[in-house]
Amino acid sequence: MQQGKLQFEQQSQGAYILIGIAIILVAINLRPAITSVGPLIGTIRDDVGFQNWSVALLTSLPLIAFMLISPIAPRIANRLTTERALTIGLLILVIGISLRSISLVFTLFFGTFLIGSGIAICNVLLPSIIQDKFPLKVALMTSLYTTFMTLFATIASGVSIPLADGANLGWQKTLLFWILPAIVGFILWIGIVIKTKPTRTESVKASKRSNTNDKIWKEPLAWFVTLFMGFQSFMFYVMLSWLPEMVQFYGMDKSGAGFMLSYFQLLGIPASFLIPMIAIRMQNQRPIIIVVNIAFLLGLILFLLYPTTLGFVIATTLLGIGSGSNFALALTFLSIRAKNPQDVAKLSGMAQSFGYFIAAVGPIFIGYLFDLTANWTVPLYVLIGIVTTIIIFGLQAGKNRYVFES
Repeated sequence: MQQGKLQFEQQSQGAYILIGIAIILVAINLRPAITSVGPLIGTIRDDVGFQNWSVALLTSLPLIAFMLISPIAPRIANRLTTERALTIGLLILVIGISLRSISLVFTLFFGTFLIGSGIAICNVLLPSIIQDKFPLKVALMTSLYTTFMTLFATIASGVSIPLADGANLGWQKTLLFWILPAIVGFILWIGIVIKTKPTRTESVKASKRSNTNDKIWKEPLAWFVTLFMGFQSFMFYVMLSWLPEMVQFYGMDKSGAGFMLSYFQLLGIPASFLIPMIAIRMQNQRPIIIVVNIAFLLGLILFLLYPTTLGFVIATTLLGIGSGSNFALALTFLSIRAKNPQDVAKLSGMAQSFGYFIAAVGPIFIGYLFDLTANWTVPLYVLIGIVTTIIIFGLQAGKNRYVFES
Protein backbone atom coordinates (compact mmCIF):
# COMPACT_ATOMS: atom_id res chain seq x y z
CA MET A 1 0.00 0.00 0.00
CA GLN A 2 1.43 3.31 -1.02
CA GLN A 3 1.43 5.54 2.02
CA GLY A 4 2.18 9.24 1.95
CA LYS A 5 4.33 11.06 4.50
CA LEU A 6 2.63 14.01 6.14
CA GLN A 7 4.78 17.10 5.65
CA PHE A 8 3.92 19.07 8.78
CA GLU A 9 7.56 19.94 9.46
CA GLN A 10 7.94 19.78 13.25
CA GLN A 11 4.26 19.52 14.11
CA SER A 12 4.23 15.72 14.34
CA GLN A 13 1.81 15.65 17.28
CA GLY A 14 -0.55 17.94 15.39
CA ALA A 15 -0.29 15.66 12.37
CA TYR A 16 -1.36 12.63 14.41
CA ILE A 17 -4.28 14.54 15.92
CA LEU A 18 -5.38 15.66 12.47
CA ILE A 19 -5.16 12.11 11.09
CA GLY A 20 -7.13 10.85 14.10
CA ILE A 21 -9.89 13.40 13.52
CA ALA A 22 -9.87 12.58 9.80
CA ILE A 23 -10.24 8.86 10.52
CA ILE A 24 -13.22 9.56 12.79
CA LEU A 25 -14.81 11.75 10.10
CA VAL A 26 -14.49 8.93 7.59
CA ALA A 27 -16.06 6.56 10.13
CA ILE A 28 -18.96 8.96 10.65
CA ASN A 29 -19.74 8.74 6.92
CA LEU A 30 -19.58 4.97 6.55
CA ARG A 31 -23.19 4.14 7.50
CA PRO A 32 -25.70 7.04 7.72
CA ALA A 33 -26.32 7.17 3.96
CA ILE A 34 -27.40 3.51 4.23
CA THR A 35 -29.03 3.27 7.66
CA SER A 36 -31.22 6.33 7.07
CA VAL A 37 -33.11 4.29 4.43
CA GLY A 38 -34.42 1.53 6.74
CA PRO A 39 -37.16 3.48 8.57
CA LEU A 40 -38.25 5.07 5.28
CA ILE A 41 -38.25 1.92 3.19
CA GLY A 42 -42.01 1.50 3.45
CA THR A 43 -42.60 5.15 2.50
CA ILE A 44 -40.28 4.90 -0.50
CA ARG A 45 -41.93 1.63 -1.53
CA ASP A 46 -45.39 3.16 -1.50
CA ASP A 47 -44.30 6.44 -3.10
CA VAL A 48 -42.39 4.89 -6.01
CA GLY A 49 -44.53 1.76 -6.34
CA PHE A 50 -41.97 -0.95 -5.55
CA GLN A 51 -42.56 -4.44 -4.18
CA ASN A 52 -40.83 -5.53 -0.97
CA TRP A 53 -38.04 -7.42 -2.73
CA SER A 54 -37.27 -4.58 -5.18
CA VAL A 55 -37.29 -1.74 -2.64
CA ALA A 56 -34.82 -3.82 -0.63
CA LEU A 57 -32.34 -3.07 -3.43
CA LEU A 58 -31.92 0.36 -1.85
CA THR A 59 -30.24 -1.45 1.04
CA SER A 60 -28.59 -4.20 -1.01
CA LEU A 61 -27.16 -2.06 -3.84
CA PRO A 62 -24.51 -0.48 -1.60
CA LEU A 63 -23.49 -3.99 -0.58
CA ILE A 64 -23.22 -5.02 -4.22
CA ALA A 65 -21.01 -1.97 -4.73
CA PHE A 66 -18.92 -3.10 -1.74
CA MET A 67 -18.50 -6.45 -3.47
CA LEU A 68 -17.40 -4.93 -6.78
CA ILE A 69 -15.27 -2.02 -5.56
CA SER A 70 -13.56 -3.48 -2.47
CA PRO A 71 -10.96 -5.55 -4.38
CA ILE A 72 -10.09 -2.48 -6.46
CA ALA A 73 -9.57 -0.14 -3.50
CA PRO A 74 -6.05 -1.40 -2.57
CA ARG A 75 -4.96 -0.98 -6.18
CA ILE A 76 -6.30 2.58 -6.27
CA ALA A 77 -4.36 3.35 -3.09
CA ASN A 78 -1.21 1.75 -4.54
CA ARG A 79 -1.32 4.21 -7.42
CA LEU A 80 -2.61 7.34 -5.71
CA THR A 81 -1.70 6.97 -1.98
CA THR A 82 -4.18 5.95 0.68
CA GLU A 83 -4.99 9.57 1.53
CA ARG A 84 -5.95 10.43 -2.05
CA ALA A 85 -7.97 7.24 -2.44
CA LEU A 86 -9.96 8.03 0.71
CA THR A 87 -10.61 11.54 -0.59
CA ILE A 88 -11.91 10.14 -3.86
CA GLY A 89 -14.14 7.76 -1.92
CA LEU A 90 -15.70 10.66 -0.01
CA LEU A 91 -16.22 12.62 -3.24
CA ILE A 92 -18.04 9.67 -4.81
CA LEU A 93 -20.18 9.45 -1.66
CA VAL A 94 -21.13 13.15 -1.96
CA ILE A 95 -22.15 12.68 -5.61
CA GLY A 96 -24.11 9.52 -4.79
CA ILE A 97 -26.11 11.13 -1.97
CA SER A 98 -26.97 14.04 -4.29
CA LEU A 99 -28.22 11.79 -7.09
CA ARG A 100 -30.20 9.46 -4.83
CA SER A 101 -32.25 12.38 -3.57
CA ILE A 102 -33.67 13.05 -7.05
CA SER A 103 -37.05 11.32 -7.27
CA LEU A 104 -36.36 9.33 -10.43
CA VAL A 105 -35.92 5.56 -10.57
CA PHE A 106 -32.56 5.78 -12.40
CA THR A 107 -30.99 8.42 -10.14
CA LEU A 108 -32.38 6.66 -7.07
CA PHE A 109 -30.62 3.41 -7.89
CA PHE A 110 -27.49 4.84 -9.57
CA GLY A 111 -26.95 7.25 -6.69
CA THR A 112 -27.37 4.37 -4.25
CA PHE A 113 -24.71 2.40 -6.13
CA LEU A 114 -22.32 5.37 -6.02
CA ILE A 115 -22.91 5.69 -2.28
CA GLY A 116 -21.85 2.07 -1.87
CA SER A 117 -18.81 2.59 -4.11
CA GLY A 118 -17.54 5.58 -2.13
CA ILE A 119 -18.10 3.83 1.20
CA ALA A 120 -16.40 0.67 -0.10
CA ILE A 121 -13.16 2.53 -0.81
CA CYS A 122 -13.15 4.03 2.68
CA ASN A 123 -14.20 0.74 4.30
CA VAL A 124 -11.26 -1.14 2.84
CA LEU A 125 -8.54 1.44 3.43
CA LEU A 126 -9.42 2.64 6.93
CA PRO A 127 -8.08 -0.46 8.81
CA SER A 128 -4.88 -0.21 6.78
CA ILE A 129 -4.30 3.46 7.52
CA ILE A 130 -5.00 2.84 11.22
CA GLN A 131 -2.33 0.14 11.39
CA ASP A 132 0.09 2.32 9.43
CA LYS A 133 -0.39 5.59 11.36
CA PHE A 134 -1.20 4.13 14.80
CA PRO A 135 0.61 0.75 14.99
CA LEU A 136 0.75 0.85 18.80
CA LYS A 137 -2.87 1.96 19.22
CA VAL A 138 -4.73 -0.29 16.80
CA ALA A 139 -7.21 -1.41 19.48
CA LEU A 140 -8.03 2.14 20.60
CA MET A 141 -8.37 3.54 17.07
CA THR A 142 -10.45 0.55 15.94
CA SER A 143 -12.70 1.05 18.96
CA LEU A 144 -13.08 4.76 18.21
CA TYR A 145 -13.85 4.35 14.54
CA THR A 146 -16.33 1.49 15.03
CA THR A 147 -18.00 3.43 17.85
CA PHE A 148 -18.45 6.59 15.79
CA MET A 149 -19.60 4.52 12.83
CA THR A 150 -22.24 2.78 14.94
CA LEU A 151 -23.25 5.99 16.74
CA PHE A 152 -23.99 7.89 13.54
CA ALA A 153 -25.63 4.86 11.97
CA THR A 154 -27.98 4.88 14.96
CA ILE A 155 -28.58 8.62 14.76
CA ALA A 156 -29.37 8.36 11.05
CA SER A 157 -32.01 5.69 11.68
CA GLY A 158 -33.49 7.54 14.63
CA VAL A 159 -33.96 10.91 12.92
CA SER A 160 -35.28 9.62 9.57
CA ILE A 161 -38.96 9.54 10.58
CA PRO A 162 -38.84 12.83 12.56
CA LEU A 163 -37.14 14.61 9.65
CA ALA A 164 -39.35 13.09 6.96
CA ASP A 165 -42.70 13.37 8.77
CA GLY A 166 -42.24 15.70 11.73
CA ALA A 167 -40.17 18.31 9.87
CA ASN A 168 -42.05 17.67 6.61
CA LEU A 169 -38.83 17.15 4.64
CA GLY A 170 -40.09 14.04 2.87
CA TRP A 171 -37.88 11.04 2.21
CA GLN A 172 -35.82 12.82 -0.51
CA LYS A 173 -34.56 15.73 1.63
CA THR A 174 -34.16 13.46 4.64
CA LEU A 175 -31.73 11.27 2.70
CA LEU A 176 -29.99 14.37 1.28
CA PHE A 177 -29.32 15.63 4.82
CA TRP A 178 -26.42 13.18 5.16
CA ILE A 179 -24.44 14.94 2.46
CA LEU A 180 -23.30 17.45 5.13
CA PRO A 181 -20.84 15.24 7.08
CA ALA A 182 -19.61 13.80 3.78
CA ILE A 183 -18.71 17.29 2.54
CA VAL A 184 -16.93 18.12 5.81
CA GLY A 185 -14.91 14.90 5.64
CA PHE A 186 -14.05 15.49 1.98
CA ILE A 187 -12.74 19.00 2.72
CA LEU A 188 -10.55 17.76 5.61
CA TRP A 189 -9.04 14.98 3.52
CA ILE A 190 -8.28 17.44 0.73
CA GLY A 191 -6.22 19.34 3.29
CA ILE A 192 -4.40 16.16 4.27
CA VAL A 193 -3.71 15.28 0.63
CA ILE A 194 -2.21 18.73 0.05
CA LYS A 195 0.19 18.14 2.96
CA THR A 196 1.05 14.60 1.84
CA LYS A 197 3.97 13.69 -0.36
CA PRO A 198 4.73 10.05 -1.32
CA THR A 199 8.37 9.11 -1.68
CA ARG A 200 9.79 7.40 -4.75
CA THR A 201 10.91 4.38 -2.69
CA GLU A 202 7.37 3.87 -1.40
CA SER A 203 5.99 4.07 -4.95
CA VAL A 204 8.37 1.34 -6.14
CA LYS A 205 7.54 -0.91 -3.18
CA ALA A 206 3.81 -0.34 -3.65
CA SER A 207 4.06 -1.25 -7.33
CA LYS A 208 5.72 -4.56 -6.42
CA ARG A 209 3.23 -5.31 -3.65
CA SER A 210 0.23 -4.69 -5.89
CA ASN A 211 1.16 -7.78 -7.88
CA THR A 212 0.60 -10.04 -4.84
CA ASN A 213 -3.02 -9.05 -4.16
CA ASP A 214 -4.49 -12.20 -5.71
CA LYS A 215 -2.62 -14.51 -3.28
CA ILE A 216 -4.95 -13.54 -0.44
CA TRP A 217 -7.79 -15.48 -2.12
CA LYS A 218 -5.84 -18.73 -1.57
CA GLU A 219 -5.49 -18.20 2.19
CA PRO A 220 -7.86 -20.42 4.29
CA LEU A 221 -7.77 -17.98 7.22
CA ALA A 222 -8.72 -15.13 4.90
CA TRP A 223 -11.77 -17.15 3.83
CA PHE A 224 -12.86 -17.73 7.44
CA VAL A 225 -12.56 -14.00 8.16
CA THR A 226 -14.42 -13.20 4.93
CA LEU A 227 -17.28 -15.61 5.64
CA PHE A 228 -17.60 -14.36 9.20
CA MET A 229 -17.70 -10.79 7.87
CA GLY A 230 -20.25 -11.77 5.23
CA PHE A 231 -22.74 -13.62 7.39
CA GLN A 232 -22.63 -11.15 10.28
CA SER A 233 -23.25 -8.39 7.71
CA PHE A 234 -26.10 -10.49 6.25
CA MET A 235 -27.75 -10.37 9.66
CA PHE A 236 -27.08 -6.68 10.25
CA TYR A 237 -28.54 -5.54 6.93
CA VAL A 238 -31.54 -7.82 7.27
CA MET A 239 -32.27 -6.24 10.66
CA LEU A 240 -31.61 -2.80 9.19
CA SER A 241 -34.10 -3.39 6.36
CA TRP A 242 -36.81 -5.46 7.98
CA LEU A 243 -36.80 -5.01 11.77
CA PRO A 244 -39.22 -2.04 11.58
CA GLU A 245 -41.51 -3.92 9.19
CA MET A 246 -41.28 -7.04 11.35
CA VAL A 247 -42.42 -5.36 14.57
CA GLN A 248 -45.14 -3.44 12.70
CA PHE A 249 -46.42 -6.76 11.34
CA TYR A 250 -46.88 -7.92 14.94
CA GLY A 251 -48.76 -4.77 15.94
CA MET A 252 -46.28 -2.01 16.80
CA ASP A 253 -46.89 1.47 15.32
CA LYS A 254 -44.57 3.20 12.84
CA SER A 255 -42.85 5.48 15.36
CA GLY A 256 -42.28 2.59 17.76
CA ALA A 257 -40.82 0.54 14.92
CA GLY A 258 -38.38 3.33 14.09
CA PHE A 259 -37.39 3.52 17.75
CA MET A 260 -36.74 -0.23 17.85
CA LEU A 261 -34.34 0.07 14.92
CA SER A 262 -32.50 2.92 16.64
CA TYR A 263 -32.41 0.93 19.88
CA PHE A 264 -31.02 -2.08 18.01
CA GLN A 265 -28.16 0.04 16.66
CA LEU A 266 -27.68 2.00 19.88
CA LEU A 267 -26.79 -1.21 21.70
CA GLY A 268 -23.97 -1.70 19.22
CA ILE A 269 -22.19 1.45 20.43
CA PRO A 270 -20.77 0.09 23.72
CA ALA A 271 -19.99 -3.19 21.95
CA SER A 272 -18.16 -1.31 19.21
CA PHE A 273 -15.98 0.45 21.76
CA LEU A 274 -15.29 -2.40 24.17
CA ILE A 275 -15.04 -5.49 21.96
CA PRO A 276 -11.91 -4.50 19.94
CA MET A 277 -9.95 -3.60 23.08
CA ILE A 278 -11.01 -6.82 24.82
CA ALA A 279 -10.50 -9.00 21.74
CA ILE A 280 -6.97 -7.81 20.96
CA ARG A 281 -5.87 -8.59 24.51
CA MET A 282 -7.10 -12.19 24.30
CA GLN A 283 -5.02 -15.06 22.99
CA ASN A 284 -7.93 -15.95 20.71
CA GLN A 285 -11.44 -14.56 20.28
CA ARG A 286 -13.41 -17.81 20.25
CA PRO A 287 -15.04 -17.37 23.70
CA ILE A 288 -16.44 -13.98 22.63
CA ILE A 289 -17.81 -15.52 19.44
CA ILE A 290 -19.75 -18.12 21.41
CA VAL A 291 -21.16 -15.75 24.04
CA VAL A 292 -22.38 -12.96 21.75
CA ASN A 293 -23.93 -15.33 19.22
CA ILE A 294 -25.81 -17.28 21.85
CA ALA A 295 -27.37 -13.91 22.74
CA PHE A 296 -28.16 -13.43 19.04
CA LEU A 297 -29.87 -16.83 18.84
CA LEU A 298 -31.92 -16.17 21.97
CA GLY A 299 -33.13 -12.87 20.52
CA LEU A 300 -34.39 -14.53 17.34
CA ILE A 301 -36.06 -17.34 19.28
CA LEU A 302 -37.79 -14.79 21.50
CA PHE A 303 -39.26 -13.09 18.42
CA LEU A 304 -40.83 -16.41 17.48
CA LEU A 305 -42.12 -17.35 20.93
CA TYR A 306 -43.08 -14.00 22.48
CA PRO A 307 -44.12 -11.43 19.82
CA THR A 308 -45.27 -8.72 22.23
CA THR A 309 -43.96 -5.26 23.05
CA LEU A 310 -41.96 -6.56 26.02
CA GLY A 311 -40.73 -9.48 23.94
CA PHE A 312 -39.63 -7.09 21.18
CA VAL A 313 -37.64 -4.98 23.64
CA ILE A 314 -35.85 -7.97 25.17
CA ALA A 315 -35.27 -9.62 21.79
CA THR A 316 -33.98 -6.41 20.23
CA THR A 317 -31.63 -5.95 23.20
CA LEU A 318 -30.10 -9.37 22.55
CA LEU A 319 -29.99 -8.81 18.79
CA GLY A 320 -28.34 -5.42 19.19
CA ILE A 321 -25.64 -6.75 21.51
CA GLY A 322 -24.97 -9.74 19.25
CA SER A 323 -24.92 -7.76 16.01
CA GLY A 324 -22.79 -4.92 17.38
CA SER A 325 -20.27 -7.33 18.87
CA ASN A 326 -20.02 -9.39 15.68
CA PHE A 327 -19.47 -6.26 13.61
CA ALA A 328 -16.72 -5.00 15.94
CA LEU A 329 -15.07 -8.44 15.88
CA ALA A 330 -15.20 -8.57 12.09
CA LEU A 331 -13.41 -5.22 11.79
CA THR A 332 -10.93 -6.23 14.49
CA PHE A 333 -10.08 -9.42 12.59
CA LEU A 334 -9.09 -7.31 9.58
CA SER A 335 -6.37 -5.65 11.66
CA ILE A 336 -5.15 -8.53 13.86
CA ARG A 337 -5.13 -11.36 11.32
CA ALA A 338 -2.44 -9.63 9.21
CA LYS A 339 1.05 -8.49 10.20
CA ASN A 340 1.41 -5.25 8.20
CA PRO A 341 -0.73 -2.51 6.59
CA GLN A 342 -0.31 -4.02 3.12
CA ASP A 343 -1.69 -7.40 4.17
CA VAL A 344 -4.43 -5.66 6.16
CA ALA A 345 -5.55 -3.92 2.96
CA LYS A 346 -5.55 -7.20 1.01
CA LEU A 347 -7.52 -9.01 3.71
CA SER A 348 -9.90 -6.07 4.07
CA GLY A 349 -10.46 -5.92 0.31
CA MET A 350 -11.27 -9.62 0.14
CA ALA A 351 -13.47 -9.68 3.26
CA GLN A 352 -15.46 -6.64 2.18
CA SER A 353 -15.81 -7.91 -1.38
CA PHE A 354 -17.07 -11.48 -1.17
CA GLY A 355 -18.30 -10.86 2.38
CA TYR A 356 -20.64 -8.09 1.29
CA PHE A 357 -21.80 -10.19 -1.65
CA ILE A 358 -23.22 -12.52 1.01
CA ALA A 359 -24.64 -9.54 2.88
CA ALA A 360 -26.28 -8.14 -0.27
CA VAL A 361 -28.35 -11.30 -0.63
CA GLY A 362 -29.81 -10.89 2.85
CA PRO A 363 -32.44 -8.13 2.59
CA ILE A 364 -33.62 -9.32 -0.84
CA PHE A 365 -33.82 -12.99 0.15
CA ILE A 366 -35.60 -12.36 3.45
CA GLY A 367 -37.97 -9.89 1.75
CA TYR A 368 -38.72 -12.55 -0.86
CA LEU A 369 -39.42 -15.15 1.83
CA PHE A 370 -41.85 -12.78 3.50
CA ASP A 371 -43.57 -12.04 0.18
CA LEU A 372 -43.83 -15.79 -0.40
CA THR A 373 -45.16 -16.79 3.03
CA ALA A 374 -46.85 -13.55 4.18
CA ASN A 375 -45.43 -14.29 7.63
CA TRP A 376 -42.14 -13.78 9.50
CA THR A 377 -41.92 -17.34 10.91
CA VAL A 378 -39.97 -18.91 8.04
CA PRO A 379 -37.61 -15.92 7.65
CA LEU A 380 -36.83 -16.08 11.39
CA TYR A 381 -35.98 -19.78 11.20
CA VAL A 382 -33.65 -19.00 8.30
CA LEU A 383 -31.96 -16.26 10.36
CA ILE A 384 -31.40 -18.73 13.21
CA GLY A 385 -29.55 -20.92 10.70
CA ILE A 386 -27.47 -17.95 9.58
CA VAL A 387 -26.36 -17.18 13.15
CA THR A 388 -25.31 -20.82 13.54
CA THR A 389 -23.16 -20.37 10.44
CA ILE A 390 -21.62 -17.22 11.96
CA ILE A 391 -20.56 -19.25 14.99
CA ILE A 392 -18.91 -21.93 12.82
CA PHE A 393 -16.81 -19.49 10.79
CA GLY A 394 -16.18 -17.21 13.76
CA LEU A 395 -14.57 -20.03 15.73
CA GLN A 396 -12.06 -20.48 12.90
CA ALA A 397 -11.46 -16.76 12.36
CA GLY A 398 -10.95 -16.34 16.12
CA LYS A 399 -7.84 -18.53 16.24
CA ASN A 400 -4.54 -16.78 16.91
CA ARG A 401 -3.05 -16.88 13.40
CA TYR A 402 -2.01 -14.58 10.54
CA VAL A 403 -2.59 -14.64 6.80
CA PHE A 404 0.57 -15.49 4.80
CA GLU A 405 2.01 -17.02 7.97
CA SER A 406 3.35 -20.20 6.37
